[in-house]
Amino acid sequence: MRLLKDDKDKQEYTKFLEGHERCNFQQSLEWANVKTSWKTEVILAEDSNNKIIGSLLVWIRKIPIFGYIMYSPRGPICDIHNMEVLKQLTDGAKELAKKYKAIVLRIEPDIVSSDIEFKKIMLDLGYSIKDDAKNFRDEIQPRYVFRLNTKGKTEDEIFKGFHQKTRYNVRLATKKGVTVKDGTREDLKDFHKIMITTGKRDGFIIRPLEYFEKMYDELGREHMKILMAYYDGQPISGVIPIMYGNKTWYLYGASSNEHRNLMPNYLLQWEMIKIALERKSDIYDFRGVPGIPDDSNGLYRFKKGFGAEYTEFVGEVYMAYKPIRYQLYKISEKLFRNLRALKLKFKK
Repeated sequence: MRLLKDDKDKQEYTKFLEGHERCNFQQSLEWANVKTSWKTEVILAEDSNNKIIGSLLVWIRKIPIFGYIMYSPRGPICDIHNMEVLKQLTDGAKELAKKYKAIVLRIEPDIVSSDIEFKKIMLDLGYSIKDDAKNFRDEIQPRYVFRLNTKGKTEDEIFKGFHQKTRYNVRLATKKGVTVKDGTREDLKDFHKIMITTGKRDGFIIRPLEYFEKMYDELGREHMKILMAYYDGQPISGVIPIMYGNKTWYLYGASSNEHRNLMPNYLLQWEMIKIALERKSDIYDFRGVPGIPDDSNGLYRFKKGFGAEYTEFVGEVYMAYKPIRYQLYKISEKLFRNLRALKLKFKK
């Protein structure tokens, strides 16, 4: 086990990450550079020949009053049933916790909740598992997502797997004159304007334009696109897909209040799925949905219509190095999220 230190390490790590079946963009150095309010460390597990066989990218931040917390979104990247590798990463995290006097390590892996073997290994290594989240406010990363298996599939095969109404809406958008353009950094301004409209309508906080520009600068055209839907020459919807390793993610979407009857969001999803197919992604990830399957929920119904599989992840895996202080922090975190939700509700 060792920590990533120099440019050579960075190159080896990025190559390992991009080539691993469990690759996730949130474990990348490019994404870490977007999150400027966090410090980043990367723990590397190695075999006897010093070859990387596992990794855990950790974000570190100081929280006033409570101290440092360590957080790893969608890690680890390794054989998740190999106790030896996971122990190396765990030992590395303990060293980091001593270095920063951290109160906790929190991990939200994209590992299905039915993986009993992984859970047992993590419990044996001293972790705890919080698996009762049902909505978006309970965890940082969505625990429930829709995922579409695109490995080795053709456009025809994927399109035929859509719900009949979804196929109709994709065709309707094209028939009614909606067009999609692959945007540039400059188009982020239009995207952000529409995103503000979306946030006001649906009640969520919008990141500033500078955040999306930072994403564009760090991820580049290799890993990020901006797709904008137009009607009569005016932008009416937009999406940001992320492409990394063997997966493509639908990360952000924005839609105006005008021309929603033209179904531009359906066409944009289809264009992102075609990008995933073109780059031979194994998975197209629609990201989060509520934790209670319900066709009456518009977001759930929309994503389900594309033939994707409803997927439940294991939840938050954590190791509290200072348990009492961490519990107090969790109470304050929950209060903050509830107050923020109330604030948004009153704004609406």
